[in-house]
Amino acid sequence: MTSGVLRAAGIGVRFGGVQALRDVTIEVRPGEICGLIGPNGAGKTTLFDVLSGIRRPDAGVVTLAGTDITRRSPVWRARHGIRRTFQRQQPFGQLTVTDNLVVAQDWRPGAPRHRERAAAVLRECGLDGLARSYAGALPVGQARMVELARALADPPRVLLLDEPASGMTAEERRQLAAVVRHTADEEECAVLLVEHNVAFVMELCSRVVVLDLGRVLAEGTAAEVRADPAVRAAYLGTAHLGTAESHGVSRHGGTGTAECDPPSDR
Repeated sequence: MTSGVLRAAGIGVRFGGVQALRDVTIEVRPGEICGLIGPNGAGKTTLFDVLSGIRRPDAGVVTLAGTDITRRSPVWRARHGIRRTFQRQQPFGQLTVTDNLVVAQDWRPGAPRHRERAAAVLRECGLDGLARSYAGALPVGQARMVELARALADPPRVLLLDEPASGMTAEERRQLAAVVRHTADEEECAVLLVEHNVAFVMELCSRVVVLDLGRVLAEGTAAEVRADPAVRAAYLGTAHLGTAESHGVSRHGGTGTAECDPPSDR
């Protein structure tokens, strides 16, 4: 089996009297798209904060290609190929779409600084027609695609996508899925995806990890997770997930649109 490029082992995070993560272990392998799902408050964004270096865990170790990076900064991790998008889109609104990608590239001495790379990524993401548009003027779905393109401006080793499909149209979600698949397949990038649109996750991801109350509740293929009684009781309920429709599902099994879930994950 391929060695995991990014691994978190025994992660624990506490906020005062609240244990947000408890002994969480997760591994994402090169060329794999792994989904991370669970109810609001399960700890998904907290885990992303640990993996990206925004938050240092109270317990556990994070490794990149076998090297301990638990104490490394977000900047160090970004320069070594760990890229992240956020729940709330954060493009550089006063810059053009092209310049959002140019400033995201490696500007250390000797590193390439090519607008050609930005143009190629924009074509891949279906954004080439917006190259000269100001990012702050774009609707939510296009702004999220700009953030994905910005994360790809320098080829990543690991891509952490936090609710990337939120606010997107069906066509934008198809474009998003195509870009993520291409990045995983062609670049051998490890992709970890948090998303409340469960049907999107089940269709795109080869493996799914379920968090509940800060613990790993289940892990397996989409079919295995969908059939797991504990997962259905805690998160999936009885919603039919075999179609391409978007289903948001609560801890108690109620259904609704995925985009209506509250943004807070802690």
